[in-house]
Amino acid sequence: MAQGTCLRLGKVSDMADLLTSRDFYQSAGVEDWRVLWGGGWACAHFRTGSFKTGVALIQAIGDLATAAAHYPDVDLRPDGVTVRLFTAEPGGLTIRDVELARQISAAARALDVAADPAAVQHVQVAIDALVIPEVRPFWHAVLGYDEVGDEDLLDPHRRLPSFWFQQMDAPRTGRNRIHIDIYLPHDQVEARIAAALAAGGRIVSDANAPGWWTLADPEGNEVDLAIWG
Repeated sequence: MAQGTCLRLGKVSDMADLLTSRDFYQSAGVEDWRVLWGGGWACAHFRTGSFKTGVALIQAIGDLATAAAHYPDVDLRPDGVTVRLFTAEPGGLTIRDVELARQISAAARALDVAADPAAVQHVQVAIDALVIPEVRPFWHAVLGYDEVGDEDLLDPHRRLPSFWFQQMDAPRTGRNRIHIDIYLPHDQVEARIAAALAAGGRIVSDANAPGWWTLADPEGNEVDLAIWG
């Protein structure tokens, strides 16, 4: 679990301007938003209920983003709109994200559209490796992803799961060397754990809770359910 990695690279002139997830949550007017994946993205999903309303919300977001010269990722679907804010590339939050988050939420309220925090998450594939510099180039090549730092690969369009390479000190036997990380809003993880257990899963380890829990399906395939901040 890349719980200690905070991806804060790219086009930020002053790294001191970057906010932690706690800083973000303590800001007024961001109740619709949840910080995910390394503390670098603030995400919200708005249940528009129709494609027409979604287009109207997209238009409002476009106008706000253009005025601010600050551009989020926006995903339009027939029943909802998902927005991801970040200042640095590939991830990092600043006051600009807080301000745009407030404005987008206000635009959604003006359209009578509510946010659904349970609908946001980030999925990551974690690969255990003895020599990461030898293993990561293969995945870089086959995925066509961007390299981020020394341990991560990221879809350049930020649509597909990220890949993280976890350093191993010795060969592992008896457990998988590839698992899934799912980053969830801090107020949604317990419900997801309960659902997984009800579906036949089990908790392998809660030693790192409340940062993350390791679960497994009935055949032992593992997943980490994690929060950030």
